[in-house]
Formats: sequence, C-alpha cells, structure tokens
Amino acid sequence: MREALYHPTLGYYSAKIADVGAKGDFSTSATLGNQLGASIAAWITEKANESGWHTIPVIEIGAGNGSLAKTVLNHLGWRKRLLTRYSIVETSPVLQALQKKALRFRGVRWHSSVQKALQRSSGSALIFSNELVDAFPCRLFEKTVHGWSEVGVQLLPENSLHEILLPLEAEDPWFEQFEVLSVGQRLERHDSYREWLQAWRSEWREGAMLTIDYGSTEHSKSSPPKEGTLRAYWKHQRFTGGDLYARFGKQDLTADVNFSDLQHWGKSLGFKNTSLMTQREFISQFTKSTGAAPLNHDQQISEAGECFQVLEQTC
Repeated sequence: MREALYHPTLGYYSAKIADVGAKGDFSTSATLGNQLGASIAAWITEKANESGWHTIPVIEIGAGNGSLAKTVLNHLGWRKRLLTRYSIVETSPVLQALQKKALRFRGVRWHSSVQKALQRSSGSALIFSNELVDAFPCRLFEKTVHGWSEVGVQLLPENSLHEILLPLEAEDPWFEQFEVLSVGQRLERHDSYREWLQAWRSEWREGAMLTIDYGSTEHSKSSPPKEGTLRAYWKHQRFTGGDLYARFGKQDLTADVNFSDLQHWGKSLGFKNTSLMTQREFISQFTKSTGAAPLNHDQQISEAGECFQVLEQTC
C-alpha cells in the first residue's frame, strides 16, 4: 500500500493523481461545499482569541487541490487574514502544484514536513487536516481459527499479487477488544500514522489540532463490515477484493479511521483529547459565527456530515 500510494515515480499521490473532486478519482467533503472551510475558519478565530497570540500560525496538512485552504482564508476575513501565517505541508508534487495555482498571492508557504512548518512558528500552531489519516498506509488483519493474523501480499513468478496470512510477531493487546468478532473478520490499523505523529510531536509546544476524517470509534462499531473497510477509488468508482491490487499506483487506496486509536495514541504522546463529534455537529456548532447556511438533507455534504468525525486535541 505504501508503494502504491507513495512510490517516487509510480505512486498514486506522488505522481499519478490528477485532481480531487469532479475532475479526479474521488471527492472530499471540502469539494462539496464551503460549510466545512467556514467552520474551520471560525474555529481558528476562536482558538486564536483564546491564545492571545499576536500572529496566528496555522498549518494545514495534506491540502488536496487547495480548495479547503482557499475557503478557510476567505472566511477568516481581511483582519484575521493579515495576522495569519498560513503553512501547508504537502508531500505530493502534483497536489502542491494545484495548491499553488489555487492560492496565488495568498501569502501561503509550503513545507515538506510538519517539523519544518513548526520550526517556522517556533512550535506554536493551530493544526488541521481533512481526510489525511485515511491516506496513510494501513495494516490489515484477519481473524482465523487460531487467532489474528496479518494479511500480506506476495508477488508471484508471473508478476501477479496474491494475499497470504502472516503470523503476528508478538502478542498485541489491541486485539482483546475484538474477541467477540467471528472468524473471517478483517480489520485495519493505521500504524504508519502513529509513527508519523511520533516523528514531529517534540516540535509542537502549544496549540490545538483538528483531525477530520471518515470513520468511527470502536465503541460505535458493534458490527464492522466482515471484509473490513479497505477499498480503492478510480474515476469515482469504488473497488474492493482483488480489485485492490489492480491499477498499481493509478487508484486511491483508503480505509476507515479508528478514532479510538487516534485518541489513545494522542494521549500517549501527551495530547489532551478535548472533543470528538461528527462533522455535522462541528459545522452546526460554528454555523452562527460563519453565517453559512446550516446543513440540510438536500445537500451532498449532509451525508458526509454524519460519516465524518472531528477530533480536537490540544498541546
């Protein structure tokens, strides 16, 4: 999955992605309307007022085609915009080019890592991401009659890919919460995201972070899909099963986010988990201050508002 998404010359995000939205392989909640961006701008304003900062350091991680950043900056208003030092962390050269085109003359700076963006702001920042965690390579597990195994991929002599089950290297208490699930159940875990958090945690000294993505907590997933949630998107079509291994580097691969993991990992790194709500609840909370129309069932983003979670953590 890491190679299919991030190989320097063959990876989907590194080289093959064309756009996000109607012209790409998938849409995000940020491309369906402006309510999310307006609400994030209101959140930034609220947190900046609480902090008492003279300037407002904002870091967006993984900014897609730049549409969300554009909406956020527009809704900050000219006074707050003048005080805002807006940074984007983007590793995809293709997406960075789209962002720079969409955000010309906006005073935005780009960085290759969160560490470099935080160094610019001396460790203080309001950080947010939308549909970032699901873009990290995940591990896939399957329950067998002998317990949990990890799903691996084997390259066969004829250059085809074949799934194999690998024994776990050590006992993992994470699986204890899933003992009630039946044989054949598959689950994903974004260990690479945890490792990424650990890599820049020491650079972040003050601020708040919003993590917005589709998923749920384990307590709310009483009956997860038997096959798990790992899937591919190509030209706005969804693929599972063997199609996950087709079109190497030419399609997006993603899995639902376990927000219980994100809360646990954040706590272990010294973050304070301050709130977890649906995207609908988050937008509703800030509707009055944004002036945007409330979500309704006639809007596409309304459905996304129920499927997406918004986690706030502070440092």
